[in-house]
Amino acid sequence: MGDDQLKWTELDRRTLFDARIFSVTNRVCLSPEGRREPFTVIETNDWVVVVPVLDGGEAFFMVRQWRHGSREISVEFPGGVIEARESPLEGAARELREETGCVAGKLTKLGVMSPNPAIMSNRVHFFLAEDITVAGDLQPDKDEFITAERISAAEVTRGVGSPPYIHALTATALCFYMRLNRQKV
Repeated sequence: MGDDQLKWTELDRRTLFDARIFSVTNRVCLSPEGRREPFTVIETNDWVVVVPVLDGGEAFFMVRQWRHGSREISVEFPGGVIEARESPLEGAARELREETGCVAGKLTKLGVMSPNPAIMSNRVHFFLAEDITVAGDLQPDKDEFITAERISAAEVTRGVGSPPYIHALTATALCFYMRLNRQKV
C-alpha cells in the first residue's frame, strides 16, 4: 500500500477550546475507505530548542525550571514558542537570549520534528548555538522562574531520561547534536 492510500482528507474543522498558547480543534476527516471520523488535535505555534555548546562541546548552557505538567524541576536546553511573524532562526536567537542571557556567534539548524504527530499540529525546530557570549541578564517571560547554568556534556548524556533531565525535547536535541558530532548515543 502506497502513502496515497493512507492519507485522510480533512472535511471540517471546529475550535473546541482556545487557550493562551494552544487551541483544541475537532477535525472531521474522510478515511481512505470513505468513512467520516472525528479527530481532536492540539494546535499551537511551532517551537524552538537551542543547544548552546561551551568549551568545544565539553559543556552546555542549560535552563533549570519548574514544569507544571510533570510537577517537578526540569533541566533542559533553552527554547520556547516561535512568535507570530518570527522565523525559527529568530525565535532560537530570542529564546537563547531571554533564557540564558547569552547570544550565539553562530546558529545552525540541526533538524525539525513533530513533537506528537498523532494529536499535535506543530513542529519543533532544533538549533546548535556556538561561539556563546554573555550579553546580559536573563529576560524570562513573566510566568517563567528559571536559572541558567553550565553543565558538562557527560553529565547531561548520563542523566538524560531521569530527573532532572526529564524533557523529551532535550533528549531529542541531544540526539541531533550527537549525530552532528558523530557520537554514539
